[in-house]
Amino acid sequence: MSVYSMTGYASVQSSTAQPTPETEPSRDFNARLGVEIRSVNSRFLDLAFRLPDEMRQAEPALRELLTGQLKRGKVEMRVSLESTSASSLRAPSSVTLQRLGSIEDSIKSWLPQAAALSVADVLRIATHEDKKPHDHSAELLQLAKKAVAELMAAREREGARLAQMLLDRTRQLRVLAESAVPMVPKLVEQQKNRFLERWKEALAVGGSTILPEIAHDRALTEATAFAIRIDVAEEITRMASHLDEIDRLLAGGGELGKRLDFLIQELHREANTLGSKSASLELTRVSVDMKVLIEQIREQVQNIE
Repeated sequence: MSVYSMTGYASVQSSTAQPTPETEPSRDFNARLGVEIRSVNSRFLDLAFRLPDEMRQAEPALRELLTGQLKRGKVEMRVSLESTSASSLRAPSSVTLQRLGSIEDSIKSWLPQAAALSVADVLRIATHEDKKPHDHSAELLQLAKKAVAELMAAREREGARLAQMLLDRTRQLRVLAESAVPMVPKLVEQQKNRFLERWKEALAVGGSTILPEIAHDRALTEATAFAIRIDVAEEITRMASHLDEIDRLLAGGGELGKRLDFLIQELHREANTLGSKSASLELTRVSVDMKVLIEQIREQVQNIE
């Protein structure tokens, strides 16, 4: 399966033809139907629709279409319907003009001071009267399916790029973890040598008769306690296990955003523990670099479905 991003965009359009009544002169009733879908990251699936009033009845079918394809993300669908007629200004029918004249006469009989209808008023009213309602639901649903398919393709392409970026970051984390492993024995050896030097200096100043073997044993004891305190092998092992799981999830694809969120939290915990055990500037730098990479992974994981 593929890795899908929650970020995507799709826009499709088609022309529709609305039949004219047989009793009226042939007129161009063509219209352009457009569907636009925008998707961004969100913890849950949040759908919003912007539909013309004459298409509100299609919202349940559109909602079912989106919920069947998407699991997470804030998704907005916009539908537009624009006339592509050669001229949106059509001559009123004789029936409409007769009705308007009769209504105007009736109004003036009751309200003599009422203003007469202007040409603009007649054209506006006539356009609304002559407009034949047309059900675009079937065409809209077909166009929406095409838009959703394009959206899924866009989300898949973005998901593939995110997966490659995450794999690169996990590779860098492995390199840092491997570089931290040999640092601990070196630190323990340095600590043991420093303790022996301080012990020898103290013996020389105080004129003590303590045997060198005892001093050496004490140095080993201190070095062992120091090694236990700064040992990061357990953190490195767990971090490697989490990185392997992230790689496995990315290879398998599917809905993995929430599982990746959990693994990122675990990586943060291991990096923080490693930093708290740091006894050298080099190990501290490794911990900081790890946190930077983990934060970059976390930001991108927020976009994965």
